[in-house]
Amino acid sequence: MPSFFVRAARIALVGALAAFSLAGCSPAVDVTAAKDAANPACAPMMVSLPDAIGEAQLRKTNSQATAAWGDPSLVILRCGVNVPGPTTDRCVTVNGIDWVIKEGDPVWTLTTYGREPATEILMDPDKISSATVLADLATSAGKIPATRNCVGQEELQDLPQSQ
Repeated sequence: MPSFFVRAARIALVGALAAFSLAGCSPAVDVTAAKDAANPACAPMMVSLPDAIGEAQLRKTNSQATAAWGDPSLVILRCGVNVPGPTTDRCVTVNGIDWVIKEGDPVWTLTTYGREPATEILMDPDKISSATVLADLATSAGKIPATRNCVGQEELQDLPQSQ
């Protein structure tokens, strides 16, 4: 009789472990890799990405130099996108990282400015705060060194005037 209980307990344990491992598996997020995703400069950033942005947990993706947080995905990151040149688009600095912001409806595109390769974030500000996203990704984005910075109206006024 005791062997029956041991055997039943083992079967229950194996079943529970199988169910737990299957429940933990969610499909990889389908993200198209950026043109320069194989750039080795993306690697230090990718290995330092946070496990969560706000309450959204990091998920697996199916492409190199990409990441996603949330289920469904609230934040998508791609390293190796085109480096933005000078722009009149809004540029903000969060924790030392400059980001060019293009507000869409509903998805915003935030791209690092002055870093090569550039990193792009896609997010819906109605579902997650852009301030949270940029603050939580600042340390990782900073792994790609800056070579330029955003210039605002104040800096432009201080430039010598050509005559």
